[in-house]
Amino acid sequence: MTINTDGIVALDALAVRASVGLVGRAQPADMTRPTPCADWTLHGLITHMAAQHYGFAAAAAGDADPARWRPRRLGGDPVADYRASAETVLAAFAAGDVLDRQFPLPEIAAGALFPGRQAVSFHFVDYVVHSWDVAKAIGLEARFAPEVLDAALHVAQAVPGGEYRLAPGAAFAPVVTWPGGSSLDQVVALLGRSPDWQRPELPARTRAGTPRPARDPALAPAQERHVKGSLTRTSL
Repeated sequence: MTINTDGIVALDALAVRASVGLVGRAQPADMTRPTPCADWTLHGLITHMAAQHYGFAAAAAGDADPARWRPRRLGGDPVADYRASAETVLAAFAAGDVLDRQFPLPEIAAGALFPGRQAVSFHFVDYVVHSWDVAKAIGLEARFAPEVLDAALHVAQAVPGGEYRLAPGAAFAPVVTWPGGSSLDQVVALLGRSPDWQRPELPARTRAGTPRPARDPALAPAQERHVKGSLTRTSL
C-alpha cells in the first residue's frame, strides 16, 4: 500500500501544535486523570509524548543513541516542559532536507535507518492520536483540518492488525469495529481505541473498545517498537 504523504512535515506540525494546545488546557488536577492510552495517567502520557519528541529530533540529526528516547522526568510545570519538547522536534523537522535524510530509530531496530518521509509519518500519526487522547482525558474535543485527518487515516490503515496486537505491551490494541463515524473516529478505532471513550466521571455511551494492559511510561520505547516495526513493511 502506497501512502500519499505530500506535505507530511507541515501536517506533522499541525498535529504537534494541536497537542501543545490541548496539553496547555490541562489543569494541575488533570495530571492524575486516566487517558484512553492504555492505563497511563495524563502525566504519564505527556511524559511519553515529550520523550518521543526528543527521540525523533535526535533521529533527524542522525543520532542513534537509544538514550535520547528515554522518558525525562517532568518538572513543576509539565505544560511548559511539553511545549519545549514540541518546539525541539518542530525545529528539527523544519530543516529543508529532512525528508531526504535517513533516520536511525533504535526503538524499531538497532542500526536500522528509515527514510525521512516514513519516519515523519510515524511521528505524525502518533500525535494525531495522542492529541485525541489528551482531549478525551480533559473532557475536550480534538479538532483537525480535513487534510490532516485524511493523511492520518491513510497511515492508520497501513498499521497491520493480527495477533501481535494481543502481545503484552503491544503499542495498539486490536482494531475496534466502528462503522461510520468521523474520520478521527476511524483513525483512533483502527489504532485500538474506542471512539466513545469517556473519562470516568462522564457518562459513557454504548459501545466499548478492547481494554489493554497497563503500561509504564518508562517502558514506552520498547512498547511502541511493536507497531512501528510493523509499519516498516509498508511503502510510504
